[in-house]
Parts: sequence; C-alpha cells; structure tokens
Amino acid sequence: SCLQLGLQRFHGVGILGFNSAEWFIADIGAILAGGFAVGIYTTNSPEACHYVAENCSADVIVVENHKQLQKILEVEHRLPHLKGIVMYGEEIKEKRPNLYSWSEFMELGRDVPDSRLRGIIASQKPNQCCTLIYTSGTTGQPKGVMLSHDNLTWTAAVAGRFIMLSDARNRQEEVISYLPLSHVAAQMCDIWAAMTFGVQVYFAQPDALKGSLVETLREVRPTAFLGVPRVWEKMEEKMKSVGMKASALRRRVAAWAKGVGLQTNLKRMNGCSDVPMNFRLARQLVYRKVRKAIGLDRCTKCYTGAAPITRETLEFFLSLNIPVLELYGMSESSGPHTISLPYAFKLGSCGKELSGCRTLIHKPDGDGVGEICFSGRHIFMGYLNMEDKTREAIDEDGWLHSGDLGKHDKDGFLFITGRIKELIITAGGENVPPVPIEDAVKNAVPIISNAMLVGDKAKFLSMLLTLKCVVDADTGEPGDDLSPEALEFCQKLGSKATKVSEIISSKDKAVYAAIQKGITAVNEGAVSNAQRVQKWVLLEKDFSLFGGELGPTMKLKRPVVAQKYQDQIARFYTDTET
Repeated sequence: SCLQLGLQRFHGVGILGFNSAEWFIADIGAILAGGFAVGIYTTNSPEACHYVAENCSADVIVVENHKQLQKILEVEHRLPHLKGIVMYGEEIKEKRPNLYSWSEFMELGRDVPDSRLRGIIASQKPNQCCTLIYTSGTTGQPKGVMLSHDNLTWTAAVAGRFIMLSDARNRQEEVISYLPLSHVAAQMCDIWAAMTFGVQVYFAQPDALKGSLVETLREVRPTAFLGVPRVWEKMEEKMKSVGMKASALRRRVAAWAKGVGLQTNLKRMNGCSDVPMNFRLARQLVYRKVRKAIGLDRCTKCYTGAAPITRETLEFFLSLNIPVLELYGMSESSGPHTISLPYAFKLGSCGKELSGCRTLIHKPDGDGVGEICFSGRHIFMGYLNMEDKTREAIDEDGWLHSGDLGKHDKDGFLFITGRIKELIITAGGENVPPVPIEDAVKNAVPIISNAMLVGDKAKFLSMLLTLKCVVDADTGEPGDDLSPEALEFCQKLGSKATKVSEIISSKDKAVYAAIQKGITAVNEGAVSNAQRVQKWVLLEKDFSLFGGELGPTMKLKRPVVAQKYQDQIARFYTDTET
C-alpha cells in the first residue's frame, strides 16, 4: 500500500498516534517497502509535526484520530512530498483527496505484484537506515537519529539475551505496549525485541499514563515491564495512599514486612543468598498480595529507564520485594547500553554494558568521573542531513559521546552523576531543551532580564526569573533600582515601583499579572504539555559575572544557580498550592 501511494526509497512514513497494532504494521510496512519508519510524538504541535515530516521527506503519514489529523491538515500545504494520509483509529468524517481509512489503505496494495515488494526487500542491506528516532536538541530543532537494520536487529537480540527473555518456543513472555513508540525504548521493547523472541504484546488504553495502566497491568499480568520513573512514582503514590486507609494492624504488618524486605534485598544485592524465615513469612503475608494488586505477580523483569529515578522510589519497591532495575542508553545507541540484572544490580547504578558494547569514561577527574562514551554495533549511523551534528556526537575514534557524566565502581557498575548538556529530563522522561523556553519568556515579558528553567527529575517545569536593573559600572554588581526599560514597563502597567525589592515585597499585582500573562502566552505555544512552565518566582538579584551565575561569555552557569537558589526551587515542588 505504501508503494502504491508512491513511497520512495529512503523517504519517511510518519506515524502519529497511540500504540496499536496499526502502529506496528505501518512501521514495519514502511521499512519493508524501503522507506523510513518515523514515529512522531502525539504531544507535538502542528509546527513540530511539520518539522519532522519535512525533515524526513514524508511521503505518507499515518494518524490515529481527528485530533492528530487536524495537525497534519494544518501544515499539509507545506509538505511537498506528502502523497497520502491514513487514519486508523476513527472513521473519516469528511472525504478529501489523499485521505484514506485503514481499510482503504490496505486495499491500495492489492494490485501491486509481490515481485516488486520482494525486489525492494532483497535490495536492502543491513547497514542501511530503516528507522528515524527524533531526539530533542539542547537548543533548537530535534535531530533525526538514523538507525540501521543491523542496529535494531543486533541490539534487540543482544539486549533480550542479556536480560534472559525467553524464546516463545520455551516460555511465552508477555508485555504491555504503552510508552510512546516514537521513543526508542518502547520501540526496542515492544517491536524489535518482541519480534526477536516471539513476545506477546498487549496494547494499553490511550489514557494509560493518566491512570488506566494499573487496570491493564492487572488484566495482562505481564512477565516483563518497563516503566519510566514517573510511572513507578505514580504507583508508589497510589500504593501509599491506599496504605494510609488500611487498619492500624495492617499498617503495622506492612511496615514490618517492608523493613524485612529492604534488609533482605540489600543483603542479596551485596551477594548474600540466604532467605531468612521472617522474609518467607512476609512474602506470604504481604509481598505476594501487593504484587497481585498491581498486576506484577508474574513479572520477573521490572525495569526503569529514560530518566533518573530517585533512591526513595527504588527502596520503596525493593522493600516490597519488587526490585526495579535501572537501564541506561540513548536513541543514538538504539536504546540500551547498560542494563541491571536481578542477580547483578546496585541501587543508583544503571548496571553493566551489554555483551559486545564498551564504555569509555572520557577525561576522568580525580574521582574517576568523566563523560560517558559508548561503542558497539548499537551505535547509530548519524543524524539525518546533519553531518556537523554527527561529528559532534561521534569522535574520530568512533566513540559516541553521551553528554552524561559518570564513573565505574570497582565491580564495573556504571553510575551516572550528572549531565554536561543542559537538557532537562522530567520525571515522565520527556526531554526539554530549556533555552528556547527561556528565550520565549524573555521575549514575552520585556521586564525580565534572566530566566532559568528547572524541573529535572520533577513532575513539571518551573522558572527562576530576574528583573532588569541598574548595574554598577565599576564592579558589575546588579543593583536594586529598575533599569529605565523596566521603569517604563511598570509605568505602562500603572505600577509605581522603582526598585526590584518593592515589586517583590509587595508582590506588585500589575507586574505579577503581566509576567503570568507572558508565561501563559509562551505555554500556549509549547511543543507539548510537558514543556509548559507551571510555577515561577522572582529573585531579588539579577544574575551576573560578579555573582558567579554567569560565565565569562555570559553563559548561564546552571549548576551554580541551582545551588544558590536551591530553597526557592525546592519550594516549587513542596508547596501544594499553585
């Protein structure tokens, strides 16, 4: 059907929708027909969809419903290659040329001779690109990560064997597909590893991450489960709130069992294998019931990835005898690079390299911390049409530079300690480049001098803001008096303020309302919900070289600001009122 629509070799088939059989079929169909399978985030704005579709020369775009269709129709006139749009999840309301229902799309291919498809399949080579994963840049536009047939098939086989997935001929593994398939993690688990090992895949409801996932888990009882940290955190919150409502006796039994569970599992983690009597009792009384309640009673492989997870959450599940194992990698490494195993894990570590993959700690400091670099058959081909960016990512010796900082311990476990790049990764695993959002806020609110987005590992984004003020010409120290530009801004609003401190101490209604209005406007243009600024605070002093918040090139030193204003940042996430 793709061929009948005129899909050309190495052109994209964009897929925009929640996980479904049609998503898989469109993906694999696109590849076999000689195109690129290109997942597009369902949270993307029309503009962001246009960027991806144009960047990969999409000939065909497959959408789930009218909401997603609308985005494509809005930008269709700027997509010269687009030959057809297919909608799989809903009936078409109004006919238009080049718009097909799923069944009409399936019919299109009926008259294309098999020999033509076979010829295209035969002409494909393992080192040619077949899938594009779009990854957020720290600044500006996403980059199309080119993954080859070999990247996908080799990584799926090696990672599956590494975590000991059973071949379906021996024992049937079952998983739930619910994480966004435009993300490499879900694609590797749900499509490639599943195909390699004959895993049975169940599709969750589209509102899985809003709360229906637990019902699906209880119904499916998967044997392996990958969650982003936000999924595990939500489960933890839910379980704690249910626990609060239990009787006093039950609460005491649960607390006892959790103590036993954590102790036993921490000992096990450090190589002690004996199972104490009280642990066996706790397993009967508590752990089994808990696992059953959340649908993990058959799950021998619980994994987390895509963003850092807190030690608290890991210990919470460990105390209930549910070891949640961390893995680490990136789109550019076809997904995984290091994986923890049930008998080989350490809290806070992302595990060890997959068989055949190597890690280099680049320019380590005294503590052995340096940039984590990867090599192996899982390393991507490069970024589509961005040779300069590819050269930045892969050095002359073929090492992929992750932009993450980390170290190995004496046993070869990898620990990640921070990021060189500024990308914020929310608790939901969404990558947010801060600079465009900060710049938009500064443009929207002329009184703002500096803006710093925060929200790494958090549920939402917040922002630290400073006002334009008069700077001491000699020392470069920012003062309290508003700059002429800021004064004019205040007067227009009808505010009598002349100093930064006056605005903050009186929470100047006019100024605060104007800032909120600007931020609301920026939020309306956000690429996705995860990129909206939910809370903000005005700081008493502007950032400066003098204060240490700016570097010599006036570049924002984020760690310094985060340290200096840690109390204000903490307040964003402890205050319940918005």
